[in-house]
Amino acid sequence: MASESTNTQGKAGSGRIVFFVLIAIAAVLFILGLVDEYTMDGPNIHPMDQFIVSPLFGDGPVHWYTPTNVTLWMALAIASVAALMVLGTRGRAVIPSRSQSMAELAYGFVRKMVEDVAGKDALPFFPYIFTLFLFILFANFLGLIPMSFTTTSHIAVTAILAAAVFITVTAVGFIKNGAGFLSLFWVASAPLALRPVLAIIEVISYFVRPVSHSIRLAGNLMAGHAVLKVFAGFAGAMGLAGIAPILGVVAIYGLEVLVSAIQAYVFTILTCVYLKDALHPHH
Repeated sequence: MASESTNTQGKAGSGRIVFFVLIAIAAVLFILGLVDEYTMDGPNIHPMDQFIVSPLFGDGPVHWYTPTNVTLWMALAIASVAALMVLGTRGRAVIPSRSQSMAELAYGFVRKMVEDVAGKDALPFFPYIFTLFLFILFANFLGLIPMSFTTTSHIAVTAILAAAVFITVTAVGFIKNGAGFLSLFWVASAPLALRPVLAIIEVISYFVRPVSHSIRLAGNLMAGHAVLKVFAGFAGAMGLAGIAPILGVVAIYGLEVLVSAIQAYVFTILTCVYLKDALHPHH
């Protein structure tokens, strides 16, 4: 009875912490909305300005070697992953700490996903897939901090991640199966007359994969952050009467937390599906 009471109190305490965190972030966004730019005709809200790539030092043009806000927040995402997986697990305790528990849960979750979706012969690729998952997850979550930059909302970033998956999967398919990898595009179970048509459709859908893989992640995050900015701007424009937009910010922010986790999961599980096709191309 005592343990059940303790667990109940712990869950209630966690729920209150989450609620107060959302309220605090909504308040910060409200203040940011108050200091947004105004014109004589009313609020001048620019929801897409948050996605502008700008240099960290100075106001000059952005070259390929220029350190930018994208560089900074990608580096912070990598540092966060390293902190969790290296510093958080350095104790290797039998009774794990919170950070070690989080690292072990993430490890087991992604490993099971790879094994269930792509099979045990895909486990050699687990470190790559696990790294992808953690990087996207932390980049998404860091982008939810007010005044931060969401690197995964940029198609340039997600396109590189998707292209790396596409090239890796295609190379694995040909290395492991040789010309037999082309059987992925030949639907042997279909009627003979339809097979050439289906083969063309399969080839087109295969090369569209990196496009949909990248746009899905960037589009979902960009849309959510733009809506958050609009609601925050409305709250600032309405002043003390902005309780409705503030509640909207809280609701949308909670949804964005969920979307950030789901999009990392979707990107990872699709990577596992594509890897399965490369390892086992026969329909």
